[in-house]
Amino acid sequence: MIEFSIVANPLFYVVAVPAVLSIGIAKAGVGGTGGLATPLMALVVTVPQAAAIMLPIICLADIFAVWAFRKRWHRRNLWIIIPGGAVGVVLGTLGFRFLDEAAIKLVIGVIAVWFAIHFFVGIDRKREERPPTGPHVWKGGFWSVMTGFTSFVAHAGGPPMSVYMIPQRLDKSVYMGTLAFFYAFVNYAKIGPYAWLGVLNLTNLWTSIVLLPVVPLGILLGLWIHRNIPDVVFYRVVVALLFLTGVKLCWDGVQPWIG
Repeated sequence: MIEFSIVANPLFYVVAVPAVLSIGIAKAGVGGTGGLATPLMALVVTVPQAAAIMLPIICLADIFAVWAFRKRWHRRNLWIIIPGGAVGVVLGTLGFRFLDEAAIKLVIGVIAVWFAIHFFVGIDRKREERPPTGPHVWKGGFWSVMTGFTSFVAHAGGPPMSVYMIPQRLDKSVYMGTLAFFYAFVNYAKIGPYAWLGVLNLTNLWTSIVLLPVVPLGILLGLWIHRNIPDVVFYRVVVALLFLTGVKLCWDGVQPWIG
């Protein structure tokens, strides 16, 4: 008989339900919200456990996201970023047992905060808006490797990928569709390594299953947001959420040195 065991701390579910909702919203409508999930859950459990619990949930949400945006994605970008994401997952697998959790959070957080500040300062300047960038092999390769790596460690791939994707100012549906296919690849590529590293234990898997019904609610809310928010507002909300995520990750990263 398979033993049924889940995380017993009630406080965990207080933060886990909003975390799972944020994943559904991210996959369907507002990409920046997904980066909030693991930091929220890590307030109660360790980052490796939070990442293990979130992986099956994210993989389910990826199916909805790919279906919702199946006709809207950017082929050239995917040819660039999928190989980079694969390299990042391999690096994450090899280095997982040796990584300093706080240092990784700090690096991700600094990237997120720097990009968000740069974005909003640019908006406030009284100057002609720069033209959108396009797909770039070296930039896309670098940031997708970073994304695969940070996604493997803490499902925090949003900040590095935003640095590459947002300046292209794609149509929001194309933007979301491209990320849907990319993250689906990266997340499903993590299943084998997570199992090999021993973090997909029964307690974490059963906890994931208990939280799965929250995913469709987040998806529906995300689709509504996506259909009713203009592109300009959409990107500003994404970057604002990215900034908040970055601040939280920076705070977590410096805690060992100031605590």
